[in-house]
Amino acid sequence: MTPRRLWQCSGCRYQVSVTAGTVLHKTRIPLPVWFRAAYLVTNSAAGVSARQLQHQLGLGRYETAWTILHKLRHAMVVSESEPLRDVVEVDLCSIGGQQECPRATLDSRQLVAAGVEVGGAGSGRVRLKVIDGASPTTFCSFVAGNVAPGAIVHTDGWPAYRSLARLGYQHRPHNQRRPWLGDVDPYDVLPRVHRLMSDLKTSLQRTHRGVSGGHLHAYLDEYAFRCNRQGSPSAVFHTLLGLSTEQRSAAGDGADDG
Repeated sequence: MTPRRLWQCSGCRYQVSVTAGTVLHKTRIPLPVWFRAAYLVTNSAAGVSARQLQHQLGLGRYETAWTILHKLRHAMVVSESEPLRDVVEVDLCSIGGQQECPRATLDSRQLVAAGVEVGGAGSGRVRLKVIDGASPTTFCSFVAGNVAPGAIVHTDGWPAYRSLARLGYQHRPHNQRRPWLGDVDPYDVLPRVHRLMSDLKTSLQRTHRGVSGGHLHAYLDEYAFRCNRQGSPSAVFHTLLGLSTEQRSAAGDGADDG
C-alpha cells in the first residue's frame, strides 16, 4: 500500500486503487455513504426510491442519490447462472401505461416474462426479464435461458407455449377460463407466478411511483435479487458488497423514479 492508499505491484510497480473496476470506481462520494446506502437498500422490504435515499442520506442533490441507487442495482445483476429447476411456473405481464405509471404513455407498456420455481406450498427462486414482443420465439428464448432442460413448466393455455415441448420441457398448460366455470379454484391456476407479478406491480407503484421503459430492466433485476434472498437482509447486504467488488461498468446517468 502506497502513501496514496493504492495497491502497488512489487514487480512492475503498477499502482491500482482498491475500488478500480468496481461500481465505486472513481467515485467522489465518501465510502461510508455508499455503505449506508447499501444497508438502506438491502434492509427495505419494498426497496427505496432515489427521493427517499436522498432524504435518508442527507444528500444535497437528487441526481447523486439516483446514481448511487442505479450503481447498486447494477451490482445486483448477478448473472444468476443457475437456471430454475424441477417445477416452474411461467407467464407474461405488461408493465407501464396510464394505470401503473401516470408519467408514462400507453405506448410505453413493456412486456415482462416471469418464472418462479415451485417450492412446496411456497415459491422458490424467480427470474424476470423485459422481452420484445409476445412471439413464441421470444417467449421460448426466455424459458431456454432461465429454466433447466427437462423441467416441468406450467403455463396458461396460450398456443405460443406449445413449442416448449419441442425444446425438451415437460409442458403443463392450464386453461384459465376453467375457474370461471366453477370447477377449479382460481387461486390454483399458476398461483406463484401470478402472485409474483402482482407484488412486482405493487412495489413499482408504491415505492417508485413510475418507472420509464428504458430503466425497467434494472428495477426487475433488483426485485428478483430481493426475492431470491428474502428472509435474510444481512446476507443480502454482504452479497451486494461482494458483488460490488467485481469488475462491472457503472449504470448510466439519468433520473426517472420519484
